[in-house]
Amino acid sequence: MLTRLSIRNIVLIEALDLDFVAGLGVLTGETGAGKSILLDALGLVLGNRADSGLVRAGEDRASVTAMFDFAALPASVAESLGEAEIEIEPGEPLIIKRQLKADGGSKAFVNDQPVGVALLREIGPALVEIHGQHDDRGLINARGHRALLDRYAGAGADGEGVAAAWRDWQARREALEAARARVEKAAEDQDLLLAYLEELNALAPEEDEEEGLAQARATMQKGERLSADLSDLQHLWQGSDSALAQLRAAARRLERIAGEHPLLEEALSALDRAVIEASDAEERVERAAEAMAFDPAELDRIETRLFDLRALARKHRCEVADLPATMRRMRAELDAIEHGSEEVAGLEVAAAEAARHYRAAAEALHAAREAAALRLDAAVAAELAPLKLDAARFRTAVTALPEERWGASGMDSVEFLISTNPGADFAPLAKIASGGELSRFILALKVSLAEEGGAATVIFDEIDRGVGGAVASAIGERLARLAAQGQLLAVTHSPQVAARGGQHYMIAKSSEGTVTRTSVALLDEGARKEEIARMLSGAEVTDEARAQANRLLEGV
Repeated sequence: MLTRLSIRNIVLIEALDLDFVAGLGVLTGETGAGKSILLDALGLVLGNRADSGLVRAGEDRASVTAMFDFAALPASVAESLGEAEIEIEPGEPLIIKRQLKADGGSKAFVNDQPVGVALLREIGPALVEIHGQHDDRGLINARGHRALLDRYAGAGADGEGVAAAWRDWQARREALEAARARVEKAAEDQDLLLAYLEELNALAPEEDEEEGLAQARATMQKGERLSADLSDLQHLWQGSDSALAQLRAAARRLERIAGEHPLLEEALSALDRAVIEASDAEERVERAAEAMAFDPAELDRIETRLFDLRALARKHRCEVADLPATMRRMRAELDAIEHGSEEVAGLEVAAAEAARHYRAAAEALHAAREAAALRLDAAVAAELAPLKLDAARFRTAVTALPEERWGASGMDSVEFLISTNPGADFAPLAKIASGGELSRFILALKVSLAEEGGAATVIFDEIDRGVGGAVASAIGERLARLAAQGQLLAVTHSPQVAARGGQHYMIAKSSEGTVTRTSVALLDEGARKEEIARMLSGAEVTDEARAQANRLLEGV
């Protein structure tokens, strides 16, 4: 609820700090004292357009700060603040500040963090609901009527069931449409898929085949380039006059005389090592020659295979390594054609069952809404006569929507309609009611709804305009009843309404030379009696008016 409002340099208000509590607070004052300025100032922190004309004459800037306290933030406010990355700790007040410049610029802050005005407009409806002479929000807005009726019907669980059934139905419909699209596309491409797959099967590409073929080709190409050198090396090792044969012959001859001298033994050891190393070299050359053996036919086969693989990869716009996966995908698409009809049939059954479930849940919610609408109509009708609206009729229209407009909220639209004169057609509230009449309709509706979960603070601006006596008393009694649920502020000219207030604020305008100021004071018991007496008698407060004021205050 609203706990504090601070205003600086707004029109006639130079500096003002007001504290508010739960229950009914009333604001009174003579016509022209500046009650509308307070509402304009509060509207700024709720996201209303910043008008540079609100800045007090002679000042370059103005500001309005509103503080709200909650046991727990309203869910919609918490969600919006979370999306804006603004964190508010449990128990921490919500502080909204709006600054205006005389040149037309403005800034907005939530708990000292700069925000866009759009965020204020987003969270405003959950913070303050204002009903005035030109109200176009709150209960006037038909978009919220369905949710209000559902709360009145106690259909929260039914509504959640409908929303869940709707999501399930839509998910199954999307799955069915996707399956149908896959089957239709695959069927269109079936002949082409078969031709592609036949071509791929004929070539039978293998995983990592390209790399192996490329390495084999490179090795054979090296063998072709080195074949003459390898042949010459092999010739050096072969024959009786080869270098290795001569080394071996020398080793055998040296072996016969090595015992004659130590140097000969060392020479034999060195020669043996040379023979061993030469033999190892001969073996390695022979193995290299075998590995790089050049076979023109095999090289041609490898190059042809590589060409075919790469050509097919280009055809399918993929890498050669992806050809096996392409084959598997095509087989899967062909399988989808063969088995897709079975999948579609199964999904059709599931979607139809989900549709039946949704329809049953939505029809049950529709029945609950119609029953609640009758109860609400009767409750509002009982409130109209005491509010001097006895010629009016109220109706909650629950209208079945065409299937294309069904949704998570069900199959209905809901709108509150009124007829203000006998025989007149029903129409939306905003199109028929006007001024205080509209506010009284809203009061009757809010009392009948016993609404919970609405705005934290509700303000009625001159709901008692044009009425008095018993009607004003009825209005005051109903305002007090509503205020027992939370916080309600009423701008009023009626002493009967003012007497119901738990807090009474008096708005006054004063002038000093050329300077005019608006001030607001929280009245104590004595000042409150005097103000109500003034409201009863006019400019000159009489003893009779004071006595009547006492009777009003004692009677509430």
